[in-house]
Amino acid sequence: MIVVSKPVDLEIVILDQPTSGVLELDAWLRSQMDAATAIFIGRVRDVAMDGRALEALELSHYPGLCERLIETSARQLLQQHGVRSALVLHRVGRLLPGELIVLVAIGADRRGPAQRCCAALLEVLKHDAPFWKREWSDGDGEGTWLSENTPL
Repeated sequence: MIVVSKPVDLEIVILDQPTSGVLELDAWLRSQMDAATAIFIGRVRDVAMDGRALEALELSHYPGLCERLIETSARQLLQQHGVRSALVLHRVGRLLPGELIVLVAIGADRRGPAQRCCAALLEVLKHDAPFWKREWSDGDGEGTWLSENTPL
C-alpha cells in the first residue's frame, strides 16, 4: 500500500474587531479545491449563564500561545480525519449578543470527514484553547468570569 501525504492548508485568525466572517470565508473558499466543506458559525447568545439578559461577552486570550495551541490541535485533527484544509476565525475583546464569536470551516474530499473534523475542532476550541470569558449583564459592574463552558 502506498500512502501519499496530502498538503495541509491551515489558517488561524484571532480578531479583535467585529466581523461577519463572510469576507474571510469567501476568500478561503475561493482558495480551496475540496469537494466538501463543513462550516460552523457561532454567535454570542443573548442570555447569560445565570439566565439574565447578556449585555456583552468579553473574551481574553494569551496572544501567540493561543494560536500555537490551536494550530497544534488543528493539525493533529486534520491528519486524524484525513482532511486537507481548515479556517479558524475566533474573536476576542468585547462582543455583543449576535456577533460572530467563532467560525470553523473544514475542507475535505468527503462530507463525513469534514463534518467530524469540524465538530472535533470546535470541541478543542471550546475546552482546550486558552480563552477566558467574562459575561456582562444589566447592573453587573464587574462582570462574571465563567469557570465552565456552556453545555453542548
